[in-house]
Amino acid sequence: MSSTDLIIHDVSDVAVVELVDASILNAQVIETIGRRLYELVDTEARRKIILDFSGVKTISSSLLSVLITLQKKAQKINGCVVISGLLRDLREPFKITQLDKMFSFYDDQESALSDFGVRLDK
Repeated sequence: MSSTDLIIHDVSDVAVVELVDASILNAQVIETIGRRLYELVDTEARRKIILDFSGVKTISSSLLSVLITLQKKAQKINGCVVISGLLRDLREPFKITQLDKMFSFYDDQESALSDFGVRLDK
């Protein structure tokens, strides 16, 4: 996997995943991203995951499928995946497919962390 696809760091007990590519359309890249995200739940048993889309401008519908699977995997271990920094234009596919009911959306990482009970010291 290219290290440019994802940056994963921990803030308290939350895995913060920054999607780095501005355009996530390539099937191979999406498959690689999916594999790494699934590892967070399947192998590392991470229950709190924030997907930060703040650098993303375009996405493929194939990525939505990966996100659905990730959320279902997380829910099986009483976990939750939330999305931060998603551009308004990119929210439309989530609404059309009713995935806006499956995920919580936050303007930024700090808001998402706060909802998980994590406060950042300034």
